[in-house]
Amino acid sequence: MPSFFPIKVKDVHKETEDCSVVTFDIPEELKSDFSYHQGQHLTLKKDINGEDVRRSYSLCSSPVDDEWKVAVKQIFEGKFSTYVNQELKVNDVLEVMPPSGEFGVDIQQEVEKTYLFFAAGSGITPILSMIKTHLAKEPKSTCKLFYLNKNAKSIIFKEEIEQIRNKYFGRLEIFYFLTREQRDIELLNGRFTPEKIQTLSKTVFDIEEVSDVFICGPEQMIFMIRDELTELGLSKNSIHYELFVSGLSEEDKKRAEAAMAKRKDGTQITILDGGKEFHFAMTKEYDNILDAALAAGADLPFACKGGVCSTCKCEVKEGNVEMKLNYALEKEEVAQNLVLSCQAVPTTDQVTVDFDV
Repeated sequence: MPSFFPIKVKDVHKETEDCSVVTFDIPEELKSDFSYHQGQHLTLKKDINGEDVRRSYSLCSSPVDDEWKVAVKQIFEGKFSTYVNQELKVNDVLEVMPPSGEFGVDIQQEVEKTYLFFAAGSGITPILSMIKTHLAKEPKSTCKLFYLNKNAKSIIFKEEIEQIRNKYFGRLEIFYFLTREQRDIELLNGRFTPEKIQTLSKTVFDIEEVSDVFICGPEQMIFMIRDELTELGLSKNSIHYELFVSGLSEEDKKRAEAAMAKRKDGTQITILDGGKEFHFAMTKEYDNILDAALAAGADLPFACKGGVCSTCKCEVKEGNVEMKLNYALEKEEVAQNLVLSCQAVPTTDQVTVDFDV
C-alpha cells in the first residue's frame, strides 16, 4: 500500500487571489521515492478539526526543475483548500504520498512533435508541468496552449507561462480565452465550443500534424473537445485528459442507480493489503467497499472518492462488483479486474479485493 510521509512546506505563496502554490522540501533520502513524470499528482493528508482529510493535486513543477510544487485553488466550503489558502505556513508539515497518476506520455528526445494543450482554470497545473518538460527534453517539439479563465486576473501562472514562451521562443504559442472579460479577437471570448475548435483547426493547427492532445478541466469541456478532434480525424489514442471532480450528470446517476440495484446486502468482504487479510460484513449503510472498509477499521489508500484519481485502485480476486463511476481506469485495466474501491458496489455474497497492485 502506498505510504504517506511527513513533508515540510518549503514555501507557500498566493499565485492569484484564490489560489496558493505550495512547494515541498523533499529530503534527499526520499527523492528517489518522490521521483515523478510530468502530469502526475501528489495526495496530501491533514487532520483538520479531527477529520482525516485527503486531496490529490497535480504537480505544476517539472521533473527537470528538481522541485515539487502543487497549486491549490480555493473551493467554496472546501475543507482542504480552505486550510491551505488560509492557514498553511512555511515549515508546516503535511502527510504526502509519493507521486502517482498516468496522465502524460513518454519523452522522445529526438522526435519532432506537435502538442496541443487545453486547460480551464486550475486545470493548468499538470499542463504546465508537461509543457515545461516537453520543451526542455524534446528540442524539436512545439506546444500550443489554449487556456480558459474568467478574466485576466484569474489566470494562474500567467507570468511563468509568459517566461516559458520567451525562453523557448517560437516553440510555444499561447491563446487565452476569457469568459467575463471582452477581448478584441472574438474567437478568444467565452468558453470552448465546437465551432471554436473547428476554427482553431483551420487557423492555428493542422490536425494531421498533431502528435498528442492533453485536456484538463470540467467533464463537459473535455468530452466536447475530444469529440470534435476525433471528428476532425485525430485518433482517440492521441487524446489524453484528466477530469475535475464534478457533480453527477444524468448518465452518471443512471449508471450509479443501476449498480446499486444489483447490490448484495451483508456481503462478506475480504481485504488483502500489505500481505495481510482484513475481513468484515458490508452492511446497507455503505454504498461502496472503500467507505465500508474504512468504517470497519481498515487503513486503505484514498484521496478524491470521486472515481477520478485511482488512489484507491484494487483488484477483484473473488466475487463480482460493479462501479458506479470510473474516470480513472482504462478499459485494459478494467479487463484485468481492477476497480476503484470508492465506486465498487458488491453484487455477490462474497468479495475479495487486493490492494497490493
